[in-house]
Amino acid sequence: MDIMDILKAYSQDVDAQIENLLSTLEPEELRESSIYLTRAGGKKIRPALTMLSCQAISGSTEKAINAAVAIELIHTFSLIHDDIMDNDDTRRGLAAVHKVWGEPTAILAGDTLFAKAYESLLLTAEDNVPYAKVLDSLKILVDACINICEGQVLDMSFEDTFDVERSQYTHMIYQKTGALITAATTIGAIIGGASELQIEGLRKYGENIGIAFQIQDDYIDLTGDDSIGKPVGSDLVEGKKTIMVLYALEKATPEDHNRLIELLEANDESIIDEAMELLNKYGAINYAKIAAYDHIIKAKEALAVLPESEAKDILKKLANYVYNRKV
Repeated sequence: MDIMDILKAYSQDVDAQIENLLSTLEPEELRESSIYLTRAGGKKIRPALTMLSCQAISGSTEKAINAAVAIELIHTFSLIHDDIMDNDDTRRGLAAVHKVWGEPTAILAGDTLFAKAYESLLLTAEDNVPYAKVLDSLKILVDACINICEGQVLDMSFEDTFDVERSQYTHMIYQKTGALITAATTIGAIIGGASELQIEGLRKYGENIGIAFQIQDDYIDLTGDDSIGKPVGSDLVEGKKTIMVLYALEKATPEDHNRLIELLEANDESIIDEAMELLNKYGAINYAKIAAYDHIIKAKEALAVLPESEAKDILKKLANYVYNRKV
């Protein structure tokens, strides 16, 4: 089965559960603004990872469904707030939540999803999951949320300087993107009753998938087409310190180093071609692809602690998908 068909199958249960969880919200404006983005689609990789990680241990997805919903609601909450901070107009092909309902309601919608995520995770106790494991899962989710906030602030701090090391960038993208993906696989393992060794294996899998996911996002921005949902090369126009930019700055001659900084500070679409030439000159784009692949290899190696199963095979396919995806 194609990986997108697999993700769709898992997302149907998650979508139904989210609808049920949010259906009682009042007034209608809060209910509709909160559920808006979850109805807009999305691949729902994170909740699928939660259920697959549980399934790879216990063979069951039913007891992980509420935890999977919690992960997706935290992700959606972060998207709503990101769009407000970045003043983005669209998300998933639709007008952003704050563009439809205004910033105050959008903030409240995000806050509601944040609270509902914890409510959903607590409901896991009703799925024959011991309270101790629910508590362990709550701790993981809390830590992921703190990481997301810390990563967002780090990312914003990078906007004002070019004195950023690749290791700092990798740490930032782990916090912003990788932490919640890591939480998804770790919580799934805990709820499934995994051993400490298996929990650590699925944690490492999630961590590496998360970092590879963001590196691939950066790579796609420079090598994709209009189907990615934003102008190709927009990261360069915005002067973002991606792993490719940092690698090129590190390897460049003083003259090229200074020129690349000038281009990234210009905030003009006309710089894309010249900036791309400099990135290619120092092998930065190829380096990013290799870096993403290294994390994919580490992710799949971490699954060695799991017994052979269909869920384990799908986790491997998902790792390959993260690396090969075009959007």
